[in-house]
Amino acid sequence: MEQANFYDFSGRHAVVTGGAAGIGLAIAQRLAAGGASLTLWDRDAAQLQAAKESFGSAVRVQCMTVDVSSAGQVDAARDATIEGGGAVDILVNSAGITGPNTTVCDYPIEDWDMVMAINLRGPFLTCRALAPQMQARDYGRIVNIASVAAKEGNPNASAYSASKAGLVALTKSLGKELAQTGVRVNCVTPAAVRTGMFAQMTQQHIDYMLSKIPMNRFGQPEEIAALVAWLASADCSFSTGAVFDISGGRATY
Repeated sequence: MEQANFYDFSGRHAVVTGGAAGIGLAIAQRLAAGGASLTLWDRDAAQLQAAKESFGSAVRVQCMTVDVSSAGQVDAARDATIEGGGAVDILVNSAGITGPNTTVCDYPIEDWDMVMAINLRGPFLTCRALAPQMQARDYGRIVNIASVAAKEGNPNASAYSASKAGLVALTKSLGKELAQTGVRVNCVTPAAVRTGMFAQMTQQHIDYMLSKIPMNRFGQPEEIAALVAWLASADCSFSTGAVFDISGGRATY
């Protein structure tokens, strides 16, 4: 994908959760291309190291092994992130899991709790940890990666759909709370994007998601990153608590 637009992130420090792979890594690469320094949070230490090496020496990248569902780990990562890289200007919540593809009646309770912990509790904890220091400096950009499933409720993906719907509501709540500050809070609702998360899904569910996209293709991580780059920039000044579709024509409202 050709990168047509440039956003200047010089002097900005971005935290990207789930930044070791997939959409999170693509977003980190796009922010780095604009001059941002990065801190990647992910629970996969090996993938984090590979991601860090992919940037080369020209980009300032620090990595934190973090389970975003743990309040203690998130708070510790916040402190270490600021100590090592300075105040955080941009937070992108991209960490997420799909959970199993099965009906509500058969959904294992422990899997439901895990999806909610990573996909919804995680962004709550990271926003709670990092938004106050943005508010104190009267500048910040928070971008949450939700899903079109939040709007439609995919069958056989109830926990994922519900967690992403909760993330949309969290975005709206926090956006309104910080609306009269210099902090903007928005989310994107992609249709399916082919990443390593597909390994967590059944082929039947993958085929279902593709059938719902009028463009008849999956999104690319770089396409999501392009939208997030604007939402993370100073140009995004009058949008907050908003939901941006990027779904190949799937979203209808």
